[in-house]
Amino acid sequence: MQPYEERLTAPRSWWLVSLLVGVAMALIMLPFGTLPLLGGLVGGTAVAAVVTSSYGSPRIRVVAGSLVVGDAKIPVSALGEPVVLDPEEARAWRGPKADPRAFMLLRAYIPTALRVEITDPQDPTPYVYVSTRNPEALAAALTAVRAS
Repeated sequence: MQPYEERLTAPRSWWLVSLLVGVAMALIMLPFGTLPLLGGLVGGTAVAAVVTSSYGSPRIRVVAGSLVVGDAKIPVSALGEPVVLDPEEARAWRGPKADPRAFMLLRAYIPTALRVEITDPQDPTPYVYVSTRNPEALAAALTAVRAS
């Protein structure tokens, strides 16, 4: 069995916004001269790109009997059956059906998701919601780990 790994990359429009933040910083620095203008362009773009990369690129992995979602590591033995959510169902679970106690790796720019119930009676978290571009493969990886 191959371990599952996915990195959720930020959409291209976010990178364009990072560049526009740099341009805005350059315009703010324009009255102070050319060198501050260039510093604002480079510095503003770099800071915005770091923020975009850190927020927009979490990893999802199934390794060593655990589901690793961002910073969370959940043993597969504490998970129930995975439920693949199409874009409409994913939207519903992000909104009116959402439970505030749930663990959610939510990225609105990814339309599909996977929801997995938490079966550990000691854990107050009812389920894990994971935005993923390939929910079927993630569900298959979780099922394969649980079966082995």
